[in-house]
Amino acid sequence: MTHFSLRLSKVRKRISSACQQFGRKPEEITLLAVSKVHPVAAIREAASCGQRQFGENFVQEALAKIEATRDLQLEWHFIGRLQSNKTRPVAAHFQWVQSVDKEKIARRLDAQRPFHAPPLNVCIQVGIGGEPGKGGVSESAVEPLARIIADLPRLRLRGLMAIPPPSDDFQEQRGYFRRLRDVWNDLRSGGLDLDTLSMGMTDDLEAAIAEGSTMLRVGTALFGPRPSAGNKQDP
Repeated sequence: MTHFSLRLSKVRKRISSACQQFGRKPEEITLLAVSKVHPVAAIREAASCGQRQFGENFVQEALAKIEATRDLQLEWHFIGRLQSNKTRPVAAHFQWVQSVDKEKIARRLDAQRPFHAPPLNVCIQVGIGGEPGKGGVSESAVEPLARIIADLPRLRLRGLMAIPPPSDDFQEQRGYFRRLRDVWNDLRSGGLDLDTLSMGMTDDLEAAIAEGSTMLRVGTALFGPRPSAGNKQDP
């Protein structure tokens, strides 16, 4: 077995155990492999183990990886903070953008999505921790933005995403995820057709599963510690 396949097996066991404990089904949950700062070789190894969905934070790094793995027909999710001057390549090359938190960004993605491509899948990032420096709209601002996005023809609103403050307390982790789930449920009750709750990472995936996550964004547990990236930013 490869290093990735061993890690993947461990993550799958964690997911299965949490699903059994909290009355969920593993097939309800998509595992997104967060491959930022890991090399193309690691992505190819992951793909050889059956992993198809990958998440990236940095536009230029991601574009190089997408081109280098085009033969694998992978599904790419942009999960980092998106600047307005980077929306065009993201709209053209990704299948998902999970970090939309501004109307301006949504409208640019809609206008720049190629017409030969299917609508771009979008999640709204919600700042449930209220942390300065982190992206995400306030809980009260989610519905107005959601209704704007739902009306844009080249976007498909799929759901919500959040990155809560780090915590080692299981109940505190659940509390943040419960708040996101409640916002998601309110939107669905209001007539929006949502199917995705992107929440949970390496250190809190069990709490996320307990609160209804449909997509886990896992990096370290799958790829191991990240290579040093310094203060990496998109040029």
